[in-house]
Amino acid sequence: MRSNRQQIIARALSPVLAVCAAALVLFVTLSPVRADTNVALPDPVPEAIAELRLQPALGAVQVPLAPSELALTPELLANYAARQQALRAVDVTLAGPQPELTPDLLMGYISRGSFGGNNALSAIASFTEPAPRPQPSVTSDMLATYVESGYQPIEKRVELANSERDCLAQAIYHEARGESAKGQLAVANVIVNRARSGKFPDSLCGVIYQNANKGLYRCQFTFACDGRNNVPAERRAWAKSQDLARKVYAEFAQGKEIGVVPGSTLYYHTTAVAPSWSYTFNRVAVVDSHIFYSPN
Repeated sequence: MRSNRQQIIARALSPVLAVCAAALVLFVTLSPVRADTNVALPDPVPEAIAELRLQPALGAVQVPLAPSELALTPELLANYAARQQALRAVDVTLAGPQPELTPDLLMGYISRGSFGGNNALSAIASFTEPAPRPQPSVTSDMLATYVESGYQPIEKRVELANSERDCLAQAIYHEARGESAKGQLAVANVIVNRARSGKFPDSLCGVIYQNANKGLYRCQFTFACDGRNNVPAERRAWAKSQDLARKVYAEFAQGKEIGVVPGSTLYYHTTAVAPSWSYTFNRVAVVDSHIFYSPN
C-alpha cells in the first residue's frame, strides 16, 4: 500500500522537476556576462595571410598573357626550332630532292617569270632597288603657265559672270523687249555667235559695247552709243530680260548652242530698215521684227 503511494507522488512530481530543470538551463544561458569576465579573443589575421586564404588550394590565380606577351623560355624556343625542322623536312614539291641552286638554274628560273612574274624576286627587288618617288602632278612651271594663260580667282570670276549677264540683259531689253521669247533669244543668239566667232571680242560685254567709245552711233548696237539713259524703265520687261540673260549665259559658259538661229549668224536688223550691207550677206532667218544674216 505504501509503495503505491510513493509511485503516485513520483508521477505527480516528475513534470514539476522537468520544468524546473528547463528553467535552470534557460537562466544559465540567458544570464548576461559580467564585465569582469575574461574572454579570449583571436588576434587579427595579417593582410598577406588573408589574401593567401582567398586563393584556391592549387595555387595563386594568374592572368593569362596574350600570345605576343609570352615569355621566351628555353622550352618554347626548343619547341619552335623542332617544329620548323619538321616542316622543312617535308618535300612539298613531291619531286624528290631539289638540285643545288646554281647561277644557270637561277637564270632559267627567272626566265620563266613571263608566266605571271615571280613574287619572291619582286619582293627582293623592292628592297634592293628603291622605288622611284612619285612625281608631283602639278609643277611650278605648270602653275606659272596656268596663271599666264588667264587664271582668275573665284571672286573675280563671279564678278565677271555677273557683268556678262547684266550686259546681255541690257542688250535683250533695249534691242528686243517688245519681241516674243523666241525673238529675244534670236538677238541673244547673235551676240553669243559673235563672241565665239573670233571676228569680234570674245566676251559678251565686249561684243555689245564694241566701239561704243568712238562717238555717237559708231557702235555695233545703237542703244550702247545713242547718248540716251540706258536705265531700264519697264520693270516687267527688265525682269524678263534678266531671266533670259541668265539662261543664255549659262549655255554660253558651258559651250552649248543657243539654237534659235545658226551658229554662223552674226548680223541682224529690223524689218523697218534696209541697210546696204544686208545685200552682201546671206539671209538665214526672220524672227518677229528682225531679219538675220550670215556672212558669205
